[in-house]
Amino acid sequence: MAEGSDMEQLLTAFRKFSVYGDPKATGKELNGKTWAKLCKDCRINDGKNITSTDVDIVFSKVKQRTARVITYEEFQRALEELAPKRFKGQSKEEALQSLHKLVEGREPSSVGVTKVAKTATVDRLTDPSRYTGSHKERFDDSGRGKGREGREEIVENTGYVTAYKNAGTYDSKVKAEK
Repeated sequence: MAEGSDMEQLLTAFRKFSVYGDPKATGKELNGKTWAKLCKDCRINDGKNITSTDVDIVFSKVKQRTARVITYEEFQRALEELAPKRFKGQSKEEALQSLHKLVEGREPSSVGVTKVAKTATVDRLTDPSRYTGSHKERFDDSGRGKGREGREEIVENTGYVTAYKNAGTYDSKVKAEK
């Protein structure tokens, strides 16, 4: 069996993968999706000896019949099932040690995540100082959005026609005549 520190690293990797992508996860159990991700990211799933189908079959074998997740103990049994298949030339113990080394200290990778493109074209298209027409009205001089004022025509119920220059001067004119 592995040493105490190795088992702690294995538990740490298990917890990191179990909370990956699920804000409600407790870190005590893996679902099928995160189990498959763990096998892929840790290179247990090599495509020759172990395929994604093998990973799914082992997950189904070790979990309880009605459960949708596996615990840490079931996770260790799953690794014991996969080890001899992944490392065919080694004994069962050596294969398990090799498999533990693949998983220990690993975390979920975010390969393939869309990155923000920083090109001249994107800069030109997102520069609000170059906007024209109705889009120009939605941003102030600094480029910050005006919010509702920029999106909607807000009606002022003052009694004057829109764009009337002498709005609000009626009272002063009437008082001046008396």
